[in-house]
Amino acid sequence: MIGRTGVALRLYVTLQDNQASFMTKTVQYQNELHKFLIWDTAGQERFRALAPMYYRGSAAAIIVYDITKEETFSTLKNWVKELRQHGPPNIVVAIAGNKCDLIDVREVMERDAKDYADSIHAVFVETSAKNAININELFIEISRRIPSTDASPPSGGKGFKLRRQPSEPKRSCC
Repeated sequence: MIGRTGVALRLYVTLQDNQASFMTKTVQYQNELHKFLIWDTAGQERFRALAPMYYRGSAAAIIVYDITKEETFSTLKNWVKELRQHGPPNIVVAIAGNKCDLIDVREVMERDAKDYADSIHAVFVETSAKNAININELFIEISRRIPSTDASPPSGGKGFKLRRQPSEPKRSCC
């Protein structure tokens, strides 16, 4: 087990499961509330084809790897590539190295993961879902990078106005 599910579930429950699950978390950052809608696919291959559905229109994505398993860090790079190719252009990417409480069996060096995160302009945080280490800090770091909602809209966007059509008078026969 890598810990993706643990990181997501640590927000609310201590049970772990291998199904795609949905959770929400609200984080206050400065004067804004950021509501995170979290889809956890537990990294299962059967969800890979559905991945674009999960991150379409998302402001952020968290990709979790297990610091005690090098292969999970390699797989993480494939997920980042997928996200960059098919996700929103300005999505905030966060990399979470889970199980930081198991440093004695670490296979992925923190410096290597941090360097990789820096190279792709991603948030990087090491976490422990088991011991609740840096879980809230992960979401706060993501919130720092999400553009403010009072930012000016992109230039050239004309938008449109919604108008209510006047209702036609009801007809009666008498």
